[in-house]
Amino acid sequence: MKKIYFLCTGNTCRSQMAEGYARALLPGWRVQSAGIAPGQLDSRAVQVMAEDGIDISKQFAKPIDPHVLKTADLVVTLCGDARDHCPVTPPTVQKLHWPLPDPAHATGTPDQQLAVFRQVRDQIKHNILDLKHVR
Repeated sequence: MKKIYFLCTGNTCRSQMAEGYARALLPGWRVQSAGIAPGQLDSRAVQVMAEDGIDISKQFAKPIDPHVLKTADLVVTLCGDARDHCPVTPPTVQKLHWPLPDPAHATGTPDQQLAVFRQVRDQIKHNILDLKHVR
């Protein structure tokens, strides 16, 4: 079974959405996510994922687990902070970087902020679907 580990700064939005999509769209993969400095799951991430039929409401932010990091087949960083501060992994661990904006920093009206969450969500889903070809 392939193991994938999604990392971002707070493990509150992007990596949580990636974990939710990967669990739904990558059967046969062991999926986890974590953050450099874990915070609280963002309710807007939960909301926009639910709009696409994915429930991440039971997920929670977690710190990086060194064992999971070293034994993953693939580590995906979703922000520059995670990419730049990710602990060293063995050469057997494949790394990908998806430089996505942090939707939690979106400004404007609540609807405008949700629009940013949806854009990031849709890009993550597209990227996860591309991973279906990685075996």
